[in-house]
Amino acid sequence: MSKTAAILEIESLTVHYGGICALTEVSLSIAEGECITLVGANGAGKTTLLRAISKLVPLSQGVIRFQGQSLQRRSPHELVRLGIAHCPEGRQILAQQRVRDNLLLGAYTRHDPIQVKQDLEQQLTRFPRLRDRQHQLAGTLSGGEQQMLAIARALMSRPRLLLLDEPSLGLAPNLVQDIFTILAELRQQGITILLVEQNAHLALQLGDRAYVLEAGKITLSGTSAELLQDERVKQAYLG
Repeated sequence: MSKTAAILEIESLTVHYGGICALTEVSLSIAEGECITLVGANGAGKTTLLRAISKLVPLSQGVIRFQGQSLQRRSPHELVRLGIAHCPEGRQILAQQRVRDNLLLGAYTRHDPIQVKQDLEQQLTRFPRLRDRQHQLAGTLSGGEQQMLAIARALMSRPRLLLLDEPSLGLAPNLVQDIFTILAELRQQGITILLVEQNAHLALQLGDRAYVLEAGKITLSGTSAELLQDERVKQAYLG
């Protein structure tokens, strides 16, 4: 279970889209330094949960706390300043801006130009393909390079908590392995990760604990090792 005190706590979170209930009384916690995986089929509510944490969708009820503080009155850009970075499904890079400018925009809430420059160099070292293409328009990158850019841009805000939505979606197997190698390095560096990932087997191998979402409700939780051996998870998500 938790190594330290929870950095993120969610209690009885419910979200509606019109008359449709997308999440129903979801509760979970993440300890600092943990990697938590959300497992579930398409439409289960995984992306909605990440968007709710980022204040991109309104809550019908429930409480979200980050480092003990309620996020109820916080705006999305304030969350970035607090230390929450969201790498969304579909990457959402700025295609008509240079790769380098996309990265610098990830640090838009910061006011430490020397450290921003150091962090930019760190990301270009972490992702050598981005260094080679830093002056290209981001829209000219391959799918795998765009995913690397989206992750690197999120890291430019120096997050305490990184929300990742389907980082391997649409990528070739060798690129998926590259992405997960980088995620494992980030985890070793102490960045807390909440991961939504279609490749449940890889995600569970990376994570410490996992929650299973079905039709907007958490139906199962445990250590990643436990869920990898759970027959219900094997049949539904591991093939």
